[in-house]
Amino acid sequence: MNTLEAIVIAIVEGLTEFLPVSSTGHMIIAQKLLGVQSTDFVRLFTVGIQLGAILSVVMLYWRKFLAPLSQNAASQDAPSLVRMEVKFRFYLKLLLAFVPAAFFGLVFKSVIDTMLESVLVVAISLVAGGVVLLFVDKWFNNQPDSDEEPTYPKAFKIGLFQVIAMIPGVSRSAATIIGGLTQKMSRKAAAEFSFFLAVPTMAAATGYELLQTWQLIQPGDWPIFILGNVVAFVVALLAIKGFISYLTRHGFKVFGYYRIAVGVIILLLLAFGVDLNMVG
Repeated sequence: MNTLEAIVIAIVEGLTEFLPVSSTGHMIIAQKLLGVQSTDFVRLFTVGIQLGAILSVVMLYWRKFLAPLSQNAASQDAPSLVRMEVKFRFYLKLLLAFVPAAFFGLVFKSVIDTMLESVLVVAISLVAGGVVLLFVDKWFNNQPDSDEEPTYPKAFKIGLFQVIAMIPGVSRSAATIIGGLTQKMSRKAAAEFSFFLAVPTMAAATGYELLQTWQLIQPGDWPIFILGNVVAFVVALLAIKGFISYLTRHGFKVFGYYRIAVGVIILLLLAFGVDLNMVG
């Protein structure tokens, strides 16, 4: 992987990580189209640049992570004990939502790794998920406009939706946002909780991959890894701001059409003998 290829893949990650279009699927497609070989470093890179995207969430919502107080729960003038209790509840909800993906990710890691190599799986998932997004606005068109956090049981249920996103092309963001909508959250609240949940989920995935493969990486590869994270961080900052604004006003339908179009194009390429799975 050269510097230009790393920048392109990092831009794809930053643009798509928090959109309901599947960042993993898009990075797999980008890697195949660029002809990037699937080496130990490339696998680490595509997972590791999620660190940049994670930091973008923490930066944009730093008050939530450092002092997560909802307007209804407490104010900045509340006693420190109350603030600590609210902070504890926030992190406990994230932990509950994170547990299902952590469990299934460890149990089915080999299966997931195999699917990550398949562009066909990505294409089918993009189309299927796109069809779902075409109807999400109609299914949940009367949700309250609220910024409140989910309860503990609702947080765990949202976490179950995140398990579905282990299939490449499904989209972690789409799965968890829809999970939030099923729990009567508003679009904005569901999207923001999806962003918050991405932090422990992606941090764990990246940390695990680093522990498994860092010793196999050549010293000269680390500047590219760092550059990729910087690019993903900057692009994700812009993507998150734009997505929240667009989603609140317009909903999911455009993302559904986009997913279907990309998925169909990939299926057609495969049908005409373009062996995308074997590139690299």
